Amino acid sequence: MQTPDLKDMQVVVVGLGLTGKSCVSFLQDQGANVIGMDRNAVELPSGIQTLSGDFNLEVLLNADLVVLSPGVNPHGTEIQNAVKAGVEVIGDVELFARFNTLPVIAITGSNGKSTVTCLVTEMLNCAGMKAQMGGNIGTPVLDLLQCDAEYLVLELSSFQLELLHSLKPVCATILNVSEDHIDRHLTFMAYADAKKRVFQNAKHTIANRDDVKTWPQNYLPKYSFGFSNSPVGISWDAQTKTILADGEEFISAQQCALQGLHNILNIQAAIACVLPLGVKQPAIARAVSLFTGLPHRFQLVSDHQNVRWINDSKATNIGATIAALQSLKNRGSSKLILIAGGDGKKANFTELQPMLLSDVDLLITLGKDGREIASLKPGSIEVADLLEAVTFANNIVESGDIVLLSPACASLDMFDNYQHRGEVFKQSVLEVTQ
Repeated sequence: MQTPDLKDMQVVVVGLGLTGKSCVSFLQDQGANVIGMDRNAVELPSGIQTLSGDFNLEVLLNADLVVLSPGVNPHGTEIQNAVKAGVEVIGDVELFARFNTLPVIAITGSNGKSTVTCLVTEMLNCAGMKAQMGGNIGTPVLDLLQCDAEYLVLELSSFQLELLHSLKPVCATILNVSEDHIDRHLTFMAYADAKKRVFQNAKHTIANRDDVKTWPQNYLPKYSFGFSNSPVGISWDAQTKTILADGEEFISAQQCALQGLHNILNIQAAIACVLPLGVKQPAIARAVSLFTGLPHRFQLVSDHQNVRWINDSKATNIGATIAALQSLKNRGSSKLILIAGGDGKKANFTELQPMLLSDVDLLITLGKDGREIASLKPGSIEVADLLEAVTFANNIVESGDIVLLSPACASLDMFDNYQHRGEVFKQSVLEVTQ
């Protein structure tokens, strides 16, 4: 593919957060005439025109190209009017794809994306294949174009995928699909369709065998993972607690630093992504023994007096909370207290109800949609903030019990982001248990 020439093109970057600023810098380096646009006032390097407030339709209509940051809805009125007028509107990953020459492993899904992206990167590096990761995690994709790497491992969100056409991944996977971001995509089908764009032009398409919503058009079991039995692909022997590759023992759960059944699926997915690239079992075994997980993702923050306090603040949708609850199913007689709630992004919480009734001993809720979640389980407790939730839980727990923060909601109704929510939870736990 011929590298596009952006010199002297009039390009408008809409949305000037971390990704937008990366786009501005890249476009400047390419010689484009850049205008920045954001709802809020944002400072850019001198010489770049920056517009704040409502998006300026006249400026958009005069552009040769519009680049949207992932947080900007492409279905907004001003953007759609520009599209109808024939202005090309793309995202940062599409811009990246038009310039990139390195092989890409592309990873998406409702839950587990960051963990699998990190695992795949670790596996490649353990195999001596120099890999860098970015996208929806860490480094913006355009900043990866000049990096010293043999492979790029990209975590991609549905927001990044909905404007993507040109990426040609060597491996692409959808880990799972559960209801999320309905406030942006409007329907579950539109959300699922956005995820499936990751398979366009991919050499190897890797699916969750047990979730048909993750399957590419040409599903091949040999490029699959899951808990169900399969003579090909990556599977699981529950009796021996071993991950299998094509029916043969490959990695035991004891070799893996990550805990929980949901992480077994994440490890399986990472293995399925690297085997087609020639990564061997010893490198994979080393990687899974080294990688202990990411903050705010099913993270043990305290076991004071034999009570486990688990920070799963990254569980910003229903599917993530269900996965966390499933990982604690075999806890014996220990009580499980779940802290949930926040901004549900117009999700339907009824999918969560069966596990709330069967697996949760006490539900504590907070936030914008806390009352709606509380209505799903009799005897639930509604509180004003996380400190009150942690204090209440601490007053009733006994040795062996588990307190799980797994909100099933976004955090922006009460916190800066899910990281902030997780840190407040950790600080609250330390405060009440000391």
